[in-house]
Amino acid sequence: MCFEGGEGAGKSTQSRLLHDWLVGRGQRVLLTFEPGDTPVGKELRRIVLDPATGELSDRTEALLYAADKAEHVDHVVLPALARGEVVITDRYVDSTLAYQGAGRTLAVAEVESVARWATGDLRPHLTVVLDLAPEAGLGRFEARDRIEGQSLEFHQRVRQGFLDLAAADPDHHVVLDARAPIDDIASAIRERVEPLLELT
Repeated sequence: MCFEGGEGAGKSTQSRLLHDWLVGRGQRVLLTFEPGDTPVGKELRRIVLDPATGELSDRTEALLYAADKAEHVDHVVLPALARGEVVITDRYVDSTLAYQGAGRTLAVAEVESVARWATGDLRPHLTVVLDLAPEAGLGRFEARDRIEGQSLEFHQRVRQGFLDLAAADPDHHVVLDARAPIDDIASAIRERVEPLLELT
């Protein structure tokens, strides 16, 4: 399963809480993230997030993120699934569709084709979208990376991109208000995840 949402929405916090809850129930769990959770991915993350990189072609950016996903799926996610582990990832394909598709105003269908090819069309059982207005999320950072430093309009398009993806596939998405208390969010996530454990 994966966590999605804009900057400062609490994805890392909720990923860790779900990981700990699942481990407490006796599950074997891998907690991972994109971009950057492979040796190649670390370099790709540096390129796409370092402000010193400057301007990239929107297509170049989308392809760099796709390359990170290909490495991540092949070398981290698929091996964990083969070991029978539950995989929780902080960001996945929806981030590429929201940021590089909606945010950069590339054709989302074209970006999705590349991202699905890069990941072998591997899809999560559940995507949790932590929804937060960009004005609130970006205010949680003193220093901003290359993506966080984009315009407010960019981040508003990203937010809408996530909401549109969730609305198009409600069976596999849940949208939660990131302003809610952390424990309330965690409880709502566990309610959606628990039935899925019967599938593993």
